[in-house]
Amino acid sequence: MAKKRRIFAWSPLRALMKKAGAEIVSRDAVELLLNYLEARSRKLTETALVFAKHSKRKKISKGDMGLAIENYH
Repeated sequence: MAKKRRIFAWSPLRALMKKAGAEIVSRDAVELLLNYLEARSRKLTETALVFAKHSKRKKISKGDMGLAIENYH
């Protein structure tokens, strides 16, 4: 079976977890967090794009992303 291509890299996320105090973390735990971050990032981008299109723009601005983050459920 082919590996799933990742948007976020595994090693930097693992380093972030270690910096947060998690000395020992299973590969499955890192994979679960990667999946969560990718899904949430995709949803936030879709929401920010709605705000940009509402303003008749194609480019997502910092303000659009800020609104998407504020309104995330």
